Amino acid sequence: MSFLQLQDIACGYGDSSQYIVKQLNLALAEGGIACLLGPSGCGKTTVLRAIAGFHGIDQGDIRLGGRVLSNAQYTEPPERRQIGLVFQDYALFPHLTVVQNIAFGLYKQATAEQAAVCEQMLALVQLSDMAGRYPHELSGGQQQRVALARALAARPRLLLLDEPFSNLDVELRRALALEVRNILKQQQITAIMVTHDQEEAFAFADHIGVMQGGQLHQWDTPYNLYHKPANPFVANFVGQGVFLAGTWQNQDTLCTEFGQTQYSGRQESIGAVQVLLRPDDVIHDPTSSLSGQVVAKVFAGTTTLYTLELQSQARVLASLPSHLDFNVAETIPISLNLEHPISFAAQP
Repeated sequence: MSFLQLQDIACGYGDSSQYIVKQLNLALAEGGIACLLGPSGCGKTTVLRAIAGFHGIDQGDIRLGGRVLSNAQYTEPPERRQIGLVFQDYALFPHLTVVQNIAFGLYKQATAEQAAVCEQMLALVQLSDMAGRYPHELSGGQQQRVALARALAARPRLLLLDEPFSNLDVELRRALALEVRNILKQQQITAIMVTHDQEEAFAFADHIGVMQGGQLHQWDTPYNLYHKPANPFVANFVGQGVFLAGTWQNQDTLCTEFGQTQYSGRQESIGAVQVLLRPDDVIHDPTSSLSGQVVAKVFAGTTTLYTLELQSQARVLASLPSHLDFNVAETIPISLNLEHPISFAAQP
């Protein structure tokens, strides 16, 4: 049974023509960790605010543990929802120490109980030796850990994280996303994060919802989003890749500029399609008669990402071992190693 459920929610400002979120459905099991992923302005933060109770909904309902939190007629106040929040800017009190920040929401508890909870939270986020420091004496990653500890200290039923790592550098974002995930799993906390960074989402979440234009295009595992995208937007947004014109000649024969490929047992619709090619689908093949001219290259250590122009002037990406060092304007032989083709009907 779903612990958090959003059913046909719509919300915005004014009439239905101004809806920011439209007919959105998702369900999350207790203990699940999820992410809403999409570009700026897609509506993901509005969904988070609606779950938290900061934004009413015009249609549908939001339930937590079977209890209605919001519908078109009612919005339960945020303070009664038992939902924790971690913000992008940490929202720490600069005049309070680390331990005082963590204890801030525990004022109704006895002093001994507050101390016990703070000690547990400090150990959980590995900041026990920094309890007496002030926020300005901490790194960005340490400040975010304090914000997480403060949110978890209140024992929330659900934790919401609003772009919590966006102020950190790229490598620290990935590492901290994984670290926070492990903490949440250890504490069996149900959580939803919003981000525009897909690698951060992949490191953090069991399920990811890809949003655009106020709609949820696909709610799925990271693996399925990458390998089984529901539509061209998801395919283009998740991972790197380009579309190449192709045709299914029959249900198991795909024709592209790379030639014909047989896929036995497939049930594809016959006709013109856009075929998604990931960078690892295009390989260096000295035996191939097909070639591509290097128009750009990005060195990435173990691999180099090449942009190649085919004879038709279509461009594809190829991720090749970095010891294969080709120059811009050089022509190299390539072939297609596409074991599981992803295709969509060609746009008229």
